[in-house]
Amino acid sequence: MENNETQQEFAEVYEQLKVAANRTSDWKARLAAVNELGAWKNQQTIDLLTHRMNNDMVYAVQEAAYHKLQEWGENVQPPVRKEGELVKGLTKILVRIKKSLPADHTYNDFREKLHKMRVDIYDVYEGDKGAEFDQWLEQKWASLSTR
Repeated sequence: MENNETQQEFAEVYEQLKVAANRTSDWKARLAAVNELGAWKNQQTIDLLTHRMNNDMVYAVQEAAYHKLQEWGENVQPPVRKEGELVKGLTKILVRIKKSLPADHTYNDFREKLHKMRVDIYDVYEGDKGAEFDQWLEQKWASLSTR
């Protein structure tokens, strides 16, 4: 850091960005925080970005952290995109949510209930699937057995 003013500015911004970077229910906020943290290269931001790169459930967030660390010359390996079930027991959770709805419920009823009950799961898959999220979730919903 060049001077005290810059350090004070960083300290004020860092705590807010740290909270946003760790917000489990909002991958877009985490991604924005990772991008903003890229303006401040120091050990705190390197540690936080490394944690996001290694532990975020959403690949876009991992990738953004990786690119920033790489840009800074850090010795990091690219994150590996997880395949298959990102959240353990997803099908069981979705079946429970579907069973909790009336028999004649719609896909939108199911989607809203998932978002209310398990925003963490909704967020992970929305971030992972991107534009295909609704199509993917509707296919999952249609394939779920409620017996």
